[in-house]
Amino acid sequence: MRRLLSMLCAAVFSAGTTLAAAPGAQADVIPWFARSVGNANQVISVVGVGGSDAKMDVYQRAATGWQPVAAGIRTHVGSAGMAPKAKSGYPATPMGVYSLPYAFGTAPNPGGGLQYVQVGPDHWWDGDGNSPTFNTMQVCKKAQCRFDTSESENLEIPQYKHAVVMGVNTARTPGDGAAFFFHTTDGGPTAGCVAIDDAKLVQIIQWLRPGAVIAIAQ
Repeated sequence: MRRLLSMLCAAVFSAGTTLAAAPGAQADVIPWFARSVGNANQVISVVGVGGSDAKMDVYQRAATGWQPVAAGIRTHVGSAGMAPKAKSGYPATPMGVYSLPYAFGTAPNPGGGLQYVQVGPDHWWDGDGNSPTFNTMQVCKKAQCRFDTSESENLEIPQYKHAVVMGVNTARTPGDGAAFFFHTTDGGPTAGCVAIDDAKLVQIIQWLRPGAVIAIAQ
């Protein structure tokens, strides 16, 4: 297992607290995404290392600059690796900087600063490009859903024990992809999402606050 700066050190991830930098962490780090994230104070960095594998580092902006608070987290991305842009039906993780508007999962809310939706068998992510609710969460019985469920995702699956919505294709343009999440890994490639170990994901969800972003690069 790769070294973690904060998850194995004195920093505590818990609801209502701020994640502290690891002892000895430098505050003058200039990460690769620094010019791309606007005013965001929390950034999850995902950098591909080949194929469907990537490395995740977590950063907090302080008064003196960026501080790394966790590093080298093993990460899984799309089975087709990474791509410059999301595309429906193509299992690559889109590169860029995306918002993290809210979290969800089949498990109860672990706490943290983001809105959390506990999902069940009637929760769907609409993947039907002809639907007016394309690329949004919907709640309906399968037989009553007003979109094509065969093109959509039922959210009651093990990989969504915990998840954070990634703001990919917020314009909801048909063909430009849907259902991109930062979620619990099953140990293999994703269909375009970003996935890590559930215990680490819970710690990150507890740390996240509104305005955080995920920055993805190859």
